Amino acid sequence: MSEKQAVKSISLLWLGSILGAGCVFLTQALLARELGPIPFGGFSAALAMITLVAPLASFGVHGFWLKAFGAEGWEAIRWLKNSLKYILLTTTLVFVCLFLWAEFGPHDKNTRDLLLILSIYLLGQVAMELVGSKLQLEERYFALALWQFSPHLLRFFLVAGLALALTQGMTLVNVSYLYAIISIGVFGVGVLFMWRMYRGQLALKGHGEQNNSVGQLVTLPSMKQVATQSWTFGLAGVFHLIYFQSDIILLKYISGDEAAGIYNVAFVVMVAVYMLPSVIYQKYLLPKIHRWANHERKKFYQVYRSGNKFMLMLGLLSMGAIWLLSPWGVTLLFGDNYKEALIPLSILALAAPIRFVATNVGSVLVTQEYMQIKVYYMGGVALINVVLNLFLIPNYGVIGAAIATVLSELSLLLIYFWGASRLVFIKEARSNFDI
Repeated sequence: MSEKQAVKSISLLWLGSILGAGCVFLTQALLARELGPIPFGGFSAALAMITLVAPLASFGVHGFWLKAFGAEGWEAIRWLKNSLKYILLTTTLVFVCLFLWAEFGPHDKNTRDLLLILSIYLLGQVAMELVGSKLQLEERYFALALWQFSPHLLRFFLVAGLALALTQGMTLVNVSYLYAIISIGVFGVGVLFMWRMYRGQLALKGHGEQNNSVGQLVTLPSMKQVATQSWTFGLAGVFHLIYFQSDIILLKYISGDEAAGIYNVAFVVMVAVYMLPSVIYQKYLLPKIHRWANHERKKFYQVYRSGNKFMLMLGLLSMGAIWLLSPWGVTLLFGDNYKEALIPLSILALAAPIRFVATNVGSVLVTQEYMQIKVYYMGGVALINVVLNLFLIPNYGVIGAAIATVLSELSLLLIYFWGASRLVFIKEARSNFDI
């Protein structure tokens, strides 16, 4: 792909993600204004809990597909049949666990009802991930951008319509059902995409034309083999959400719904900022990184070095923008009830350059045999984050949660650097000392 095509593709993905993030941002701002800090905190915590376990539903299959097709090309089709069976099994198990938690967890009836309704949101998340991986493999970046953007746009319009239609204001149950209905629609479209992929409708890019004999001479991997290859990607998603998003859940149960609502405003802003590195790496570069790691080693290392410098610059610019715009932007968008979010947001802004660089460094650790090691790193940082939150939240509330997140992000970046230099680029690191 030429440089011009690469810029065009990234721009499409970035635009789709920015528009999607904008819709999420506006939806959250509207909910914050309509519901108030306490109900908004309860809704945010319940949704965060569903999002936290969502990676367990497909348990890493979408990430494994990118790795498998990057390394094996068309031969990776052999993984599809039992991958889909594996997804059905793991998603069912996660649903059962969610229902049990909703019924017997340490929360009130409102939280129980929210968790039961929002569990349907899980289906939409699974579909988004799997279809996203298919479109990445096909390098259909416009379709991928549209796929990412559409559910967020639909949610915003329906939430806005609900706010206008209900003269007495929206309720948590209304909003939860709306999220669930949209997720069912997304899941239905996703099933159609997966069925077509299963039937052989895959336009894989970067590996030449398909050989019709592919798959005839190889044994189909079992579900156990799928699990062995995929679990690391699933746990990576969970661990990432723990050290980035579990603060909202812990704030609810330790400090109450209002604290969770205040912190979620700062969190929503940071999610929008982190869209840029996510687009560049997760949506555009990742399939290529897998390919370069196996077949173009020199290019693989060059992209890594350049990416560190470029992402540091973007992260610093983002941090400055947050500090400059947040004093008036938060109250303008979310209302005067959320002024307390300014301090945790200013602290979380410190994590922007850290996260941007960590995204680049961490991307090389998903290649070849290093993914399992990366999961160990992420698991260690997730544990650090939980311990910090349990210590800091009771003493400092939302400020403590923000500090815990920044320290966790810094810990992850340092250990990523260590792992990349000692494992992935050990030969190159001996003769190159710059990042």
